[in-house]
Amino acid sequence: MNLPTISPGIVFAFLLATAYGAGFHLLFGGPLRKLVLYLLAGWLGFALGQWVGATLGLSILDIGPVHTFAASLGSWVALFASQWLSKEGPSATDNDAQAL
Repeated sequence: MNLPTISPGIVFAFLLATAYGAGFHLLFGGPLRKLVLYLLAGWLGFALGQWVGATLGLSILDIGPVHTFAASLGSWVALFASQWLSKEGPSATDNDAQAL
């Protein structure tokens, strides 16, 4: 029985994107749901950056089939965007307390 093999490039990309998401959570903290958010953002941003790098033919810091520069840039943009979008604004009770 032959088991399907996973490309080393995919494993490397997954590990790097996971490290970005976990490191971002380590730097900025937050509850467990933020860790999940940062991991998802890291993976999706890395995949999007990989696609952009492949589509545009960018070959800066490529490691095998992985467009490391473009994918890393996409990952970090997605991580900062997810942090910015997940910020909680002031609640109505905060505004009421400030008015008094």
